[in-house]
Amino acid sequence: MKWQGRRSSANVEDRRGSPARGLVGGGIGTIILAIVVLLMGGNPLEYLGNQSGQVEAPYVATAEEQELAEFASVVLAETEDVWTELLRGELGKEYQYPNLVLYSGAVQSACGAADSSVGPFYCPGDQKVYLDLSFYTELKERFQAPGDFAMAYVIAHEIGHHVQHQMGIIDQVNSKRNRLSETEFNKLMVRMELQADYFAGVWAHYAARSNLLDEGDIEEALNAASMIGDDRIQKDTWGYVVPDRFTHGTSEQRARWFMRGYKYGTIADGDTFNAPE
Repeated sequence: MKWQGRRSSANVEDRRGSPARGLVGGGIGTIILAIVVLLMGGNPLEYLGNQSGQVEAPYVATAEEQELAEFASVVLAETEDVWTELLRGELGKEYQYPNLVLYSGAVQSACGAADSSVGPFYCPGDQKVYLDLSFYTELKERFQAPGDFAMAYVIAHEIGHHVQHQMGIIDQVNSKRNRLSETEFNKLMVRMELQADYFAGVWAHYAARSNLLDEGDIEEALNAASMIGDDRIQKDTWGYVVPDRFTHGTSEQRARWFMRGYKYGTIADGDTFNAPE
């Protein structure tokens, strides 16, 4: 992707190196350790004081990671431009920019505490996308999906969830959580995730129109979409596939809906909820 020299977004929060409240330095684990200190004859107040007074060493990013951070900021800026135009043009709505939170290891969001093992995620509670840049390495090595546009697809997918939030779709889906069986709700989740893949393709459509794509970029995105399909991940993890537990869609579905978004470049053509099975 041709991204150097492009506008960076002002909506990036860099929390790399910051401890995540609820995962480290506090919570039940700290209380239990304080009790252990007391039982061993120590002063728990002194222990708790040391915990709260810990000084974190400054976080030092590698050159590669810093370049990834700059890349992610540019991708975010490009999504801002595209969705501002599309929401205004198709729906008459003003796009509210999300924030991209860069973190390392663990993070606290309005949706709760999380660590890097969950992968990139969107939290509608604070309208932020959370990304540990180490996922780029995981995408390349674990999922065999290298390339900067594979990472761009992942970011654009999470931004797609923010678009869904602005359209009221996430609230509509969540309202059915307690009214459907787990299997039926999982099917609804698949449709929501496939729409986010479609929206990622929509963004790629406009990136191509702006002459930002290098040769092979779309193939990188399609490969990433395919490699993180539920069927492939389940087969690699468990050795077998359980369709009732799909939450994101198969490799074929994810790649197909991304390509549909790339082809049409509209909001209207991405109604995954009423598409045939």
